[in-house]
Amino acid sequence: MCCKGTRRGRHGKAWRTPRYFRALHCPTRWAIIRIIGEGKKGSGEILEGLAEAGEGLARSSLYYHLSELEEAGIIEMTGYREVGGGAPEKIWKVKTREIRVNLLEDIDAAREREKGDP
Repeated sequence: MCCKGTRRGRHGKAWRTPRYFRALHCPTRWAIIRIIGEGKKGSGEILEGLAEAGEGLARSSLYYHLSELEEAGIIEMTGYREVGGGAPEKIWKVKTREIRVNLLEDIDAAREREKGDP
C-alpha cells in the first residue's frame, strides 16, 4: 500500500517534490503502470489485474490512484468504452514512458523555493 503522510508529517517538505515523484512513491501505482503496459486498458481490466497481483482495491481507490498518475502526466485517459448498461468505462494508456531526473538541479530548485517560503 501507499506511504501515508507523504504531504505532511515525517516526510516534512516531500510534497514539494515534482509531481511524478509523488505519483510514483506508491507500489500500487507502479502495478497500474505495468498492467496498462504498451497498450490501452479499461478501468475494470486494471482493477482485475490488481486483484490478480494480490492488490485488493476498491474501485474508488483505483480512481484515486489513476487520477494521481494522470495529474502527474504519467498516464492519460484516451476515451470511454460502453460496458453493459451502466456508466461508460474509462480507457487508459501510459503517456510518459521515461522520466529523467537531474538530482542536483532538482535539489537546488527545491532549496530556492524553500528560501521564498514565509
